[in-house]
This record gives sequence, C-alpha cells and structure tokens, in this order.
Amino acid sequence: MSLLDSLNPEQLAAVTLPRESALILAGAGSGKTKVLTARIAWLIQTGQVGPNGVLAVTFTNKASKEMLHRISTMLPINTRSMWVGTFHGLCNRMLRAHWKEAGLPQAFQILDMQDQLSAIKRMYKVLGIDAEKFPPKQLSYFVGSAKDQGLRPKDVEAHDEYHRMMVRLYEAYEAQCQREGVVDFAELLLRSFELLGANPTLREHYQARFKYILVDEFQDTNSLQYNWLKRLAGPQGCIFAVGDDDQSIYAFRGARVANMVQFENDFNVQNRIKLEQNYRSVGNVLKAANVLIAHNKARLGKELWTEAGEGEAIRVYEATSDQDEAAFIIDRIKKLVLEEGYSRSDIAILYRSNAQSRVVEQALFNAGMPYRVYGGLRFFERAEIKHALAYLRLMDNADDDNSFSRVVNFPARGIGARSVEQLQDISTAQATSLYRAIHRMEGRAQAGLKKFADLIERMRFETRGLSLPDLVDKVINESGLIAHFQADKDGEDRVENLKELVNAAASFSIAEGYYRDAAATMVDEEKLITPLADFLSHASLEAGDNAAAAGQDAIQLMTAHSAKGLEFKCVFVTGLEEGLFPHENSIGNSVEGGDGTSVEAVEEERRLMYVAITRAREQLFLSHAQQRMLHGQIRYHLRSRFLDELPEEVLKWLTPKRAHIASQGWDALDSKVWGQNKTLNVGYSNKTSKRPYDIGTGVSHAKFGSGVVVSYEGEGDDQRIQINFGRQGMKWLMLSLAKLERS
Repeated sequence: MSLLDSLNPEQLAAVTLPRESALILAGAGSGKTKVLTARIAWLIQTGQVGPNGVLAVTFTNKASKEMLHRISTMLPINTRSMWVGTFHGLCNRMLRAHWKEAGLPQAFQILDMQDQLSAIKRMYKVLGIDAEKFPPKQLSYFVGSAKDQGLRPKDVEAHDEYHRMMVRLYEAYEAQCQREGVVDFAELLLRSFELLGANPTLREHYQARFKYILVDEFQDTNSLQYNWLKRLAGPQGCIFAVGDDDQSIYAFRGARVANMVQFENDFNVQNRIKLEQNYRSVGNVLKAANVLIAHNKARLGKELWTEAGEGEAIRVYEATSDQDEAAFIIDRIKKLVLEEGYSRSDIAILYRSNAQSRVVEQALFNAGMPYRVYGGLRFFERAEIKHALAYLRLMDNADDDNSFSRVVNFPARGIGARSVEQLQDISTAQATSLYRAIHRMEGRAQAGLKKFADLIERMRFETRGLSLPDLVDKVINESGLIAHFQADKDGEDRVENLKELVNAAASFSIAEGYYRDAAATMVDEEKLITPLADFLSHASLEAGDNAAAAGQDAIQLMTAHSAKGLEFKCVFVTGLEEGLFPHENSIGNSVEGGDGTSVEAVEEERRLMYVAITRAREQLFLSHAQQRMLHGQIRYHLRSRFLDELPEEVLKWLTPKRAHIASQGWDALDSKVWGQNKTLNVGYSNKTSKRPYDIGTGVSHAKFGSGVVVSYEGEGDDQRIQINFGRQGMKWLMLSLAKLERS
C-alpha cells in the first residue's frame, strides 16, 4: 500500500505540496503527526531530498522518537543520521559539531533547571549577594526570558536599580558558565542562533543542506525559536509549519501565537491548509469545542468534524462543595470501570490549578482507587540520579564546578564547608575551576580534597575501555553511592534507581549503536563525541522534557496544561468556576493576540478549556462547585462562563441548572455595564454567615467603579470580599473598609 493511500484529501494536499513554505492548521486529533511523517517520507521516496536534507523540529523527545519510528516503518532507510529532534536537542547537536566556532569546550555540559539554580547560588556566595533581595529563581527566570528574546546582558534595557542589578548578575552568571564550560537550556538555542549569525560560511552550509524544514506545534514557538528557524532557512528556505492557534496555551512560557501570522508574512505563504477532520472524539465533544472557541476573536479559524457519530451527551454536575464534586467523580468512575468496562487508565481528571487536586486525591485514596498525578518527579530529576550524573560529568569535564560542588562531600568524606570556601577563594583569585584549584592549596584542608580528586582520577583510569553501562555501574559503586543508600533504612528505592541508571545506559547504548568501549569516539557526520558525553547530554535533555509517567493501570490526574497532546476515553474537567477556570489573573488582563495585537487574557483561558474538552474521545464530564476550600479558606464562586458558552443541545445537566449572571452576557459582566445589572442574584446566598451581599450582587466602589460580588473569605473583622470590576479586574477588598454600595 502506498504511504499516501490512508490520507484524507486535506492531508494528501498538505503532504504533496511543492517546495514552498506552507502553514498547516491542524486541529486537535486531526492526524498532524501522520501528516508530518508522511510528508518527510514522501519527499525522500520521490527523490526530492535525501534523509540528510531534512530537518524536523518537535517540542518533546517523545514526539521526535515517534516521528523517527514512523519514518523507519515507511521507508527502508537508517534514520539515525536524520536531524529530527527538539529545538534544544538539535541546537546541542549543532554546537557539539562546531564547539570551537561557538566558543565552547568540546566536552561542555548542559545545566538543567536545578543545576542552574545551584550554579546561581554558588555565584551569590562568591559575590556576597543577598538571596532574599535577589532570589536565585528570579534571576533564573530573568536570564531565561532575556535569552528567549535573544538578548545578552548588554542588550537588556534596565530602567531601575533592581533591574540594573539583575543585568549585572546575568553578566556574572554568563562569565561563570563560560569559565566552567557549561550551558543552560536557553543558552543552547541562543548560542546556536549566534553561531549561525556570526559565521556566514557555516550558515550557508546549513541553508543549502536543509532544503526542507518541518516544524511541529508551531503555535508554541517563542521569539528566539522563530528567529532561529528564519536564520536556518535563509531567504530561499522552505518551512512546513504545522500548528493550531486554538491550542496556544503557553504564553506564560514565552510562546508567541503571533508567530503564525508573522510566518505567513515573512515567508510569503500562499498555502494555508486546514486539517479539520477529527479522528479522536465523538461529535458532541467536537460541537462543544467548536462553539466554545468561536467566542475568541483573535484566531485563524477552523471547525472540527468527525464521522464517528454524535456519541454521549456531555454531562454537567453542579456540586454543593468540592467534597461533593469529588464524591460525584468517584461515583461516576466506579460505574465507568465496573459497569461500562473502562480501564482506569482510560480515565483522566483535569483541573486548572494543582491546588485543586488534594480533595480529589483524598477521595480516590479513601475509595481505594489507584491514581497517578501526571508530571511527578521524573527519573533523571531524582536526587540520587543527579548525584551519579554529577560524578560522571566530573569525570568527563573536570572544570564543571556545579557537579564538583554537588558531590565533593557526598557521600560524606569529611570535607567541611570551610575547606570548600578556601578552595572557592583560590578558584576565584586564579580564575580556574574548583577541581584544578585543589593542587594550589596547602595545609590540612588539601588532604581531604586531594583524596576526592584522586577518586575521580582513579575512576577515570579504571573505566577506560569499559562499555557505557559497565562504566556507569563502576562509578555508582566506586563513588560510594550504592553503599551510602544501602546503609539508609529508607534507601532501598534509591538503590534500585541507581541500578536502573545502568539499565538506562545500556538502553541508550543499544539505541545509539555504541557497541564498543566507552573511550571510543563515535563519528556521526559533524558530531565527534564520546558515548559518555552523549549519554550525559541525553540525560540533561530528558530531565527537561515533560515525559509521561508509566506504570500500573491507574486513573490519571493532571492540570489542563499537562493534558495537551494526550487523549483519554473518559475525561472529567473539574472546578469550572469564575476566578478558577478562567483563572482570576486572566480576567480584565491582556496578552498578545494572533495578529500581534492585544487581546483579553481570558482568550488563552478559553483555548485551555478547548484543549481540555478535546482530550475526551468518548465521554466528557464537566463539574463546578458552589463553594470550595482553597488556600485554607472557603470560597464561593459563580460557575464558569465557559459552561454558558457551550451549546445546550449537547449538554445533559445532572443537577438543575440555576439562573446565572451569564444570562446577561459575559461581555456585560466584564465591563462597567455590570453596575447596571441590578438583579444578578444567582441563588448562592449564605444568609447565616453575615455576608451583606449575596454572590452575584451588583455593587459600586469609589475607586474601582461598578462590579459584581464573586466570593468571600475569612470571618468577622478579617472578612474579605472578592469583586469583579470588569475592566478593572478582580479585586480582594477588606469588607470593613471597602465602603461598598449596592448598585
């Protein structure tokens, strides 16, 4: 069968486009991965390009592996040399090949988020920086944001003393990373972008080589990623961009949905193909999603459809409390599993905020139902694994101060903080790494540190000629990590994890074709790197990837953000209340829209709801609670506007639908027109709690104008009232001081 036979007309049109840039609007469940892989396979099969002339970018390692697997099943080719991977992975590959031109040591290491924080804290200690005034995490975000915009310290505008200090710290952090031969995730992309800009010969080489560039999840690209693609493609470049502006939900990470419109303008895109046939969900789910997202003004526009039939109606439940909501979910799951034959792993519970999960988790635990919180601590992020990797990194690059600091006294070997401080002083004074500074120390302090250096050198010598898994096994034993955790009464799981690291190294060796000794080099086109260095890069990249949890059959719990890219037969979307979903921070605020203009942030919340709805294949349950315990307080909320934006014909209300403020229109609710709505009582009054205004009552304030009461918290003189003042946003006011008047 031809690889084109299974494509629908729109998919076929996208796959067989001539060599020109195109934007493929791929709706949820429309087969975008199928189109991307078929496009690559068709280009290679028809002789338009060789495997080495294609570059494909994904946003997760899982997606790139899936793409390569599919290509290998379509064509009798070796995909190992193909440039298919994440932005970070591809930039790492480019920098490994051109480390000298990029101004990096050949064995540079990659810092994950935790490593970066450790490096910043060490820098603070050397410079005497007040971590309370300039929190390390804040600097990490500042540096990452600047790099994502392509800005070095000299390029960052600072309008006050605080930001001027942050710029100076950014500069010091850069100098430290360069001295130690390490890069963070954002640096991989920025350094690669600068490499292409500063070296015309290299840039022209890659522009000529990659005749076809394909990008998945294009709506999630940030400014630097988009500019990297532009620079890599060049003026004659051909980019096949696949994305869905209706699923752009990562503005808080720097994702810029406006890149889709800019791309069409920059590359003179003549072809915009819409993939609207959905192969995942039943008709009622898709109709709800289509009607909901149509309320967004800043979108490119498409409408999902299916041949799967209408399916079950969407069930809606109004709970009296969050405990009642959880009880409803448990009851429904029991019926789904015991009466309808669903597996627990077929079922997902989604929520807007992690704070919502506690009540549901407790209910599941009490009911004896296995569950898994998606996005828990991943393998390469576990402390014992990071310790083992630090030893391996130090063996590969003795100048890696971050790894040195992590394990110099772990397991404990009598090296005190004072000794490390003295070493740090020498390192700073002589502009050398901590490891090399050991040999310039004198006195008793040097003895313990020299033993540590001798251990690293001995392990480096004794592992020469060993395979990668044998090398890792040797290091976790010789370093003392295994013995340390074996002596710990609670260390059994950690020992098992360390042993699993050996298995990870073995699997990596098989996957990458490392059948020779660990000291041997592998030549992969431009890349010259040892198996150990390659494995360490792999570990860092995997630690930054949002890989799914695996294991026994269990109900899946996750935020709506985490659910993107996943699908389940049955989905519960919980906490559909104003101020919760949509989040209170979005109401009355603005973000950048698809055309670069400012639009209400609630549109991104609506896209998030669209993502949540389209995770469901067969059954969808929506719930909200009249009152909810959040942050130690009982809060009273209106039901979400999103419920009232869904078409009634696809809904089945399991509880009576109450009168609602949204009958007046949410545009009115978000503006000063609110103050003119004098009968907005939704029936959630709490007459016994001495609350002067029912939820939904119109009030006015001297400063903020007209608004509507949304919730309360606290009692007596400490009681606060939450009011939506439309364009002024959501406000919490002390009730005793607010001087409110009924509108």
